[in-house]
Amino acid sequence: MQVELNRVDQDYHFQATGSAGVVVNIDGSPEIGGHNAGGRPMELLLMGLGGCSAIDIIQILKKQRQQIDSFSIKVNAEREPVADKPAVTIFKAIHIHFAFTGPLSEDKVKKAIDLSLEKYCSVAHILYKTATIDYTFEVVPTEAPVA
Repeated sequence: MQVELNRVDQDYHFQATGSAGVVVNIDGSPEIGGHNAGGRPMELLLMGLGGCSAIDIIQILKKQRQQIDSFSIKVNAEREPVADKPAVTIFKAIHIHFAFTGPLSEDKVKKAIDLSLEKYCSVAHILYKTATIDYTFEVVPTEAPVA
């Protein structure tokens, strides 16, 4: 796996490109001279966690023939300084809230989330090195479509 980053301005804005050619903008905060032209690197880690788990969950639920009408994720995290590097802050606690609508089995949704976070999601396994990760979920049921 390889990514490429190219500086866009004379400050902190970069465009990152992955193997699929998709461009992601990265920037620093205005407090350090950034221009809000992209996600912050630590935000991108949380987005990666949400995206990784979402892909797993959708794959698992599709295999179980579960219909997802809508799916959203909110990720909140707390950071703390590293003891011998006070300028460095790492994630210490992460909470994910998964929200679904559809004619879904709550048991199957819970199982899919558990499998993702405990077995399949590589990003979660990286973040487990420094943080606890917990989650909540909700399913707003809808009627199954008539075939």
